Amino acid sequence: MKGHRGALAALAASVSLFLLPGGAMAVGAVDNLRQFVVSTSRAEGEFKQIVSGRAGQPPQQASGKFSFARPGKFRWEYDLPYPQLLVADGKQLWSWDRDLRQVTVRPIGNALGMTPAGILFGQGELERDFILTESAADEGTDGGKKLVWVEARPRLNDEGTASSGFQFFRFGFDGKRLQRLTLLDNFGQTTVIEFINLRVNPSFAPDHFHFEPPAGVDILGDPSLP
Repeated sequence: MKGHRGALAALAASVSLFLLPGGAMAVGAVDNLRQFVVSTSRAEGEFKQIVSGRAGQPPQQASGKFSFARPGKFRWEYDLPYPQLLVADGKQLWSWDRDLRQVTVRPIGNALGMTPAGILFGQGELERDFILTESAADEGTDGGKKLVWVEARPRLNDEGTASSGFQFFRFGFDGKRLQRLTLLDNFGQTTVIEFINLRVNPSFAPDHFHFEPPAGVDILGDPSLP
């Protein structure tokens, strides 16, 4: 369980193409991501996650459900291997670990930036923060069906370094539907997230992205900070 907590914590701290360039579908691969960001202001669904690459450790699997509303609001809820809830209300990110009865809160600020969350839940300024290319990814099939993949690499800052803990992300599309996200971090660890039953632009209750810490739990951080 400790290993799982480390993998989920890494995702929370960060906290979202098969053909090579040259063909019509390759051009459409980047267009698919652009269109998804522009046309999808809200979404919800389920996910499966596999984290691999840690020496001597088997792949770690998790699953749950998610929802988001641009800019900066999302719920990412793990059901397995143990319950954990991440909620961002546009200003703060809350992490609720039911087993530990512990809540961690921190301001979002520009934390989404050059992360998968920045693409999925942020302002959607792709070309400003990322270099987008078509990618022939190893995991380019899903149940025998080829996916179209786009690779996003964080742009370097003036010092020549990337303000991100990731080397790149790959977004896999089945037609216009986002199907899979692959992340490679700076430690060589790979995370693959499969999106299931993705529903675009649903309606949410006004308090859907609001989090109220349960009574009697430990709170790390200052909830009064913007």
